[in-house]
Amino acid sequence: MESVFVFGHKNPDTDSVCASISLSYLKNQMGENTTPRVLGHINKESKFVLDYFQVKEPEYLNNVKVQLRNIEFNKNIFAKETDSVKDAMNSMHEKKATALPIVDDANLLTGFVTLKEIASLLVSGVKAKLDTSYDNLLNVLDAKEILRFDNEITGNVLIGSYQSQTIFDQVELNSEHILIVGDRYKVLNYALDKKVKLIVLTGNHNLTEDLLEKAKANHVNIMVTTMDTFNAGNTISLSNYVKTIVVNNSPVTVNETDYRTEFIELANKIGHTNYPLVNKKNECLGLIKVTDVEKYEKQKVILVDHNNLEQSVAGIEEAQIEEIIDHHNLGAIGTSIPINFRSMPVGCTCTIIYKMFEEYKIEIPKNIAGLMLSAILSDTLIFKSPTTTEIDRQAATALAQIAEVEIDSYGRQMLTEASSIKGMSIEDVFFQDFKSYKVGNTTLGISQIITMDFASIKENMNDYVAKLDEIAKGEYGIVTLFITDVISNGSYVLFNTSAKDVVADSFNIPDIQEGTFIPDLVSRKKQMLPNLMDTLEKRA
Repeated sequence: MESVFVFGHKNPDTDSVCASISLSYLKNQMGENTTPRVLGHINKESKFVLDYFQVKEPEYLNNVKVQLRNIEFNKNIFAKETDSVKDAMNSMHEKKATALPIVDDANLLTGFVTLKEIASLLVSGVKAKLDTSYDNLLNVLDAKEILRFDNEITGNVLIGSYQSQTIFDQVELNSEHILIVGDRYKVLNYALDKKVKLIVLTGNHNLTEDLLEKAKANHVNIMVTTMDTFNAGNTISLSNYVKTIVVNNSPVTVNETDYRTEFIELANKIGHTNYPLVNKKNECLGLIKVTDVEKYEKQKVILVDHNNLEQSVAGIEEAQIEEIIDHHNLGAIGTSIPINFRSMPVGCTCTIIYKMFEEYKIEIPKNIAGLMLSAILSDTLIFKSPTTTEIDRQAATALAQIAEVEIDSYGRQMLTEASSIKGMSIEDVFFQDFKSYKVGNTTLGISQIITMDFASIKENMNDYVAKLDEIAKGEYGIVTLFITDVISNGSYVLFNTSAKDVVADSFNIPDIQEGTFIPDLVSRKKQMLPNLMDTLEKRA
């Protein structure tokens, strides 16, 4: 059973990381197969928490886009270079394909043949050249082995339908001829004297004893078929190695790791119907058709701490969302099937997950309890955030007992460890906890960091504002950075220059300046975002 990925939002914070790990643990205890993932580098606080409780950091998930290996393509449909044209044609018929990749003995792609090219060979009739194996000839001509001296048969095909004297006078037979002939003693004797490469004896006739002995002496390959000379002549070209009719030795290929969307773009650009599918070693896996793109297996996912497309993993629209656990306002994620959606007006996603442990009567290990407690303390700013509920406090108290830590001292230690911005670039500071929101035609970006070191930011205030202005030139109309000081119980605010009036109106500070301290402003979800959204909606 394929693992279901559990992950939070981009730029993961402590709740997002710890909720992914905790919920995955709960699900696995219930018999499901899930794996926690993160959508970006974890911040200092999250790293401190994982290290403190000795929990491994989840692996990074780049995207959940559908790859070609997830599509129901024609697996193992290809022909070996030494397969006969007839075998290749039969394979196409059985697989209902109009093309066929050609591979060598190591299964490496060497060419590509289409039904059109095979049909052209059939229409043209007898081919003068033959490059095949003795076994292919036996198979295609439904023949029986009489004498075999060579496994590889190459040469010029000649049908012995002329009068004997004409052949003696006008045809100079040699060791590179393949003669198709019936029970014509003189012609057979002449061909054996000339040591032709192969005689295909038609009409199920047998060689006389003297001719058989001469064939042995001259090392002439002999086989006999029930076909008449005419049919054998028309059919023999189908025994050629399929590589002899390959027109395209460098076909356009696609890799199993290519994305479905990229394949669609490629097919629209090139216009082909069939494409050989290979792996990184260029080994052929089969054939993929343009019509196969809608037949794919979706990656199953569970979202925590977000329910907004813009905050989720790339390719989320191609995944199958199984469940969402969140404590934010409803975003714009839709699903094609009914799902479990659990949302509660609490301060932290891990509070909800703690309730789920209770409901399912699953025992919480010490390290998982520590992770969930850390997430609650982080999201509620040790219960100072207005998002804090009594349910959060009760959950934190119970989890602290299991984790064997004291809430206040551990919480302060966690926030202190996380709050240092020493050595971080302006970009690192801004994007460590950044979220974007769509408000009408305006895209709003809100970054929030928790630190007691606003002085370091103030020293470089102009550089920070320049960075916000630079970011705003892209897709954002409003870009803000809130520096939250838990001890002072408030936040300093920075904003892109053109957003000054919006920020001023949002927090009722007429002459707001960069770096203004706003008391009691600590929650992005309940204070920063609603105030900014309300102002933008009024101005729309």
